[in-house]
Amino acid sequence: MNKKIQKIGWIGTGVMGAPMAQRLMEAGYTLTVYNRTKAKAEPLIAKGAVWADGPEACAKGQDMVFTMVGYPKDVEEVYFGEEGKDGIIAAADAGTLFVDMTTTRPSLSVDIAKAAEAAGCAAIDAPVSGGDVGAKAGTLSIMAGGSEEAVEAAEPVLSHLGTQILREGGPGAGQHTKMANQIALAGTVAGVCEAVKYGKTVGLDPDQMLKSIGGGAAGSWQMNNLGPKMAVGDYAPGFFIKHLVKDLTIADTEAEDRDLHLVVLKTVLSMYKDLRRQDMGELGTQALIAYYDAKGQEDPFDE
Repeated sequence: MNKKIQKIGWIGTGVMGAPMAQRLMEAGYTLTVYNRTKAKAEPLIAKGAVWADGPEACAKGQDMVFTMVGYPKDVEEVYFGEEGKDGIIAAADAGTLFVDMTTTRPSLSVDIAKAAEAAGCAAIDAPVSGGDVGAKAGTLSIMAGGSEEAVEAAEPVLSHLGTQILREGGPGAGQHTKMANQIALAGTVAGVCEAVKYGKTVGLDPDQMLKSIGGGAAGSWQMNNLGPKMAVGDYAPGFFIKHLVKDLTIADTEAEDRDLHLVVLKTVLSMYKDLRRQDMGELGTQALIAYYDAKGQEDPFDE
């Protein structure tokens, strides 16, 4: 894994993927892009990215291939093709380095790494934290799982996307770390919702309140970035509710498989599922406060 990386395939140009791909173009890499909805890739194409007609075409002839798609089933289909046939590992040249930045099942990341190695390639799982703000600014926290050699080979490119790149262990370890991140995030978002709801109910100025408590021990990225949006009902997505439901469901399954019952995780997952059932899955995660607004003065945890 010591060849110079110049040609990159990027699969998935959504809210997070598009600005990340753009940063690599600005850093001087040659990008070929693919997205199921071509319109979402048009801004990148207009700036010089080459369009590929499918995932396999996007992977062929590249030094490195990034994937950032929606769900585990999407990851599996991209890497292994429909019904386990073809896919980007089969299409890529020997020596290609795959980087899956989707949050997905750790076991799937292990399968991808094994298949890549068998094909003379390498793969790492590298989910991120930092939202669309971090994606645009290149300040993401990147949690990598894979061999030391593969992670080291990816780091020069990843450095354009994140300010913290840590190898967590072998294949799948990055995904397990992301599960821990999402578990912590879920409780924090709910806590910020409750603080905003309480402050508004007792007549405080939400902006002043958030400024005060955000500068103390209660401060967090979620409070500083999502708290103000909660206060004014700005639910524009930096990260979709539907995707957090996916992430938390994976985390809950992984925990239960190990006889670990995480009460806060289960509670917040239930709340988000309730919002998704109300067709709010396309909203940002800060829309969790709508759960409290709908409950009014009732106990939102009372089923």
